Amino acid sequence: MSPMLLLTHPTGNANVRAAAGAFQSANLLQELHSCICWDPESTLARRSFVDVPLSVQHSHPWRELLRLLGPYLLRLKLHKSGPLSIDAVYRSFDRHVAARIPQLQGLQAVYAYEDGALQTFKAARCLGLTTIYDLPIGYWRAAQRIFEEERELQPQWACTLTGLQDSPAKLARKDEELQLADQVIVASAYVRSTLLDQQACSAPIAVVPYGAPAPLLEPPATSSTGPLRVLYVGSLGQRKGLSYALEAIGSLGTQVSLTLIGNPTSSSCKPLLSALGRHRHITSLPHHQILEQMRQHDVLLFPTLFDGFGLVITEALSQGLPVISTVHSGAPECIQDGVEGFIVPIRNRQAIAERLQQLSDDRDQLAAMRQACLQRAAELSWSGYEQGLQLAVGKSFQ
Repeated sequence: MSPMLLLTHPTGNANVRAAAGAFQSANLLQELHSCICWDPESTLARRSFVDVPLSVQHSHPWRELLRLLGPYLLRLKLHKSGPLSIDAVYRSFDRHVAARIPQLQGLQAVYAYEDGALQTFKAARCLGLTTIYDLPIGYWRAAQRIFEEERELQPQWACTLTGLQDSPAKLARKDEELQLADQVIVASAYVRSTLLDQQACSAPIAVVPYGAPAPLLEPPATSSTGPLRVLYVGSLGQRKGLSYALEAIGSLGTQVSLTLIGNPTSSSCKPLLSALGRHRHITSLPHHQILEQMRQHDVLLFPTLFDGFGLVITEALSQGLPVISTVHSGAPECIQDGVEGFIVPIRNRQAIAERLQQLSDDRDQLAAMRQACLQRAAELSWSGYEQGLQLAVGKSFQ
């Protein structure tokens, strides 16, 4: 089969790199477009696509480079809606990719991601090409409902809900992208449910869960004494259910210790700032050091209110770290309740506290869960994701 698909994403991440590898190995990939396609031999691995020949990769770097370097080299102050905002980068990138599409011979389909697909899909539709839309997080109307509820329930945390600041134009753009999609790819049943519940699109929806890194050969040792070492990794805000996690942790006193890795989504949230003073906080770490932190803790707490698929869950499994998360995280695709961790309802601080107490009291169960995590991570390989994606996208060419 000759290459026939264009893959486009402005910034790239682990699942985008896996998708690129999947399409390349299936000989489907005609071109890959990103803002910055870095040489795999360089140190900037997060912007590299190591499984794709450089001849297939196309960069559109200037606006993204100014966004990344402007605050440091030019002392530019970036704004949420300015010409160097992330939204502006996505829109500019989308226009450049759309302009490229009519120049390609033999192209049959484009594969694009939320917020960066509108002009690309319009150009593809004009030429009768198939449009495949990857939605990595739940539908925005479902998010807005949860955020509005949260603003009433936890008003002190409302300033951390950055999704409430999205403009009507940006939200309308999301809907227009969906309406132009011939197929939608999501990573969890939860994301699919948000689309179906809101009747957001008529295109078929395929669920293809993300993968896990190669697991450790043996789980880390489980301490029989001392506080239960709890780890949280992610942005520090209420979308992740952070207030409920902190309340659960607080109710257990010295039986647990907490490490938070991530950047606050607001500098004016008083309860968040207070928590960062009480608990161990690390703003950012390279990926390999996050995995190292996982090996040094007993449980990952990821109590998110609204996500698509938390890659931090599969990363934790690969390090033998049991997970406590919610049904809104992709956890049901990854863990069995009571085997590799626990799945709790959203906003349920009591359920979180009870599961933490259980693991603190029963270190033998914790040790068994560590072993089960490694076994599950081996089943959730990135190669499995690539095969699932090849199968789902392949149906578009039948």
